[in-house]
Amino acid sequence: MVVVVILVIGHQLRDDEQPTAPGREAAQRAAEPVGAEPMDVPAATPQAAEGTAEPVGAGEFRYAKGRGPMLGTGGRLHRFRVAAEKTVAAPGPGDFAAEIDRTLGDQRSWTSEGTVRLRRVPGSAGNADFTIFLASARTSERMCATGGLQTAGFTSCRVPGKVIINADRWAEGIVDYQGHLAEYRQYAINHEVGHELGHGHELCPGEGEPAPVMMQQTYGLKGCTRNAWPYLDGERYAGEPMA
Repeated sequence: MVVVVILVIGHQLRDDEQPTAPGREAAQRAAEPVGAEPMDVPAATPQAAEGTAEPVGAGEFRYAKGRGPMLGTGGRLHRFRVAAEKTVAAPGPGDFAAEIDRTLGDQRSWTSEGTVRLRRVPGSAGNADFTIFLASARTSERMCATGGLQTAGFTSCRVPGKVIINADRWAEGIVDYQGHLAEYRQYAINHEVGHELGHGHELCPGEGEPAPVMMQQTYGLKGCTRNAWPYLDGERYAGEPMA
């Protein structure tokens, strides 16, 4: 009888320790984070799945060196750093930073109206306002969770002071952007940096219309057509705020 009780209790403890993986639907419903403290590596690191080991360098980042060009002609200056996780084979931090500079410096991006300026600073700089990370699916999920977001390791996110780009989405894109991977990457950068600049999620304005950049396009275009940019034809393009 004692042996049976011990076995039952042990079974219950093992069940309690099993992690629960949120589904994609739960990730889609997650709200914007509130009040997360910025940090380069999450303080609480969940255990790897049974039978798997953390790859060497997981949760560790290399930072892009040097200073990028001034992006924009006026308005508040937002300084940012760029980092790539050591476990991500490509791109390295330098190539990732170059793609970010090109995207945010485009006349269709956030600096279009001259009300916002952006500039990349070295990883060692102490005056950065935020950091853009390229992180593996597992690490990005953990980093997003520090701000209360459940991404299921599928999508990118933003928590205060951190723009976190999911390396799987960077490498593979999504079905609605099939054949347009470079454009999806531009969308991901503009969308998450848009959150850092204070913009919330927006809705598709109508069947066949361009999707607002702040729409959650990674979860589907909802009848809209793909669009990676906050400014179209020199004007801010936006949808209704998402309730």
